[in-house]
Amino acid sequence: MARVSGNPAQGVRELSRGALSLVRDNLRVLVLLVCTVVFLALLGEVLGGEIMRLDTLAYRFFVETLRSDALTPVMQGLTSLASVVVLAVMAAVIAALAPGKAPGWCVAVNLACVVVLNVVLKAIVQRPRPEGFRLVAESGYSFPSGHSMVAMAFFGLLIWMIWRHHKRDAMRVVWCAFFALVIAAVGVSRIYLGVHYASDVLAGFCVSLAWLAFYTKAVAPLFVAADAPRRTAEGA
Repeated sequence: MARVSGNPAQGVRELSRGALSLVRDNLRVLVLLVCTVVFLALLGEVLGGEIMRLDTLAYRFFVETLRSDALTPVMQGLTSLASVVVLAVMAAVIAALAPGKAPGWCVAVNLACVVVLNVVLKAIVQRPRPEGFRLVAESGYSFPSGHSMVAMAFFGLLIWMIWRHHKRDAMRVVWCAFFALVIAAVGVSRIYLGVHYASDVLAGFCVSLAWLAFYTKAVAPLFVAADAPRRTAEGA
């Protein structure tokens, strides 16, 4: 009878590679599921009329602890990164310089869909904004955060485009990390300025991430040529 021998360490490595491959091959589905579960959990708490512990802790840290005369203008500048003017200028630059068949349309359709989705969700949930500690004037409902949704949708799509179409070098990682920080900074600024609860911001991020999981699979490839990475690398 043949003797079966095995290397436990090798088996662990193969199992790890298999698990990583499974996650990589189903990353969009995983992102969609996780974001949906988190959003529904937050929505349930909001519809129950509760101020979550997350919101209380964020208020204590970002409002009671961090607020200062020096930091407030910085936060106002960060929140403006998700304003109509800034995004319109960036969209025009993308349309002119980014590779693909119609990158400008890719960005515009994405933004339009996310804005409509935010309006619909706010109209359904109708959560009032925080009272008593706002530093800027805002109207409308609070959940989910529109600035957070727009920032995640816009800059998240940029991350996808850069990762997909930029040549594989250190700058690709640098730019993706930079835009990820911009997304986080916009969300933090909304809490700091007192116009959103932390749960509004987190919910906005979840909705747009779930949207991007769909959009970058089904819609964005229609606007962006599949051979753009090769052309970018050759032209570099």
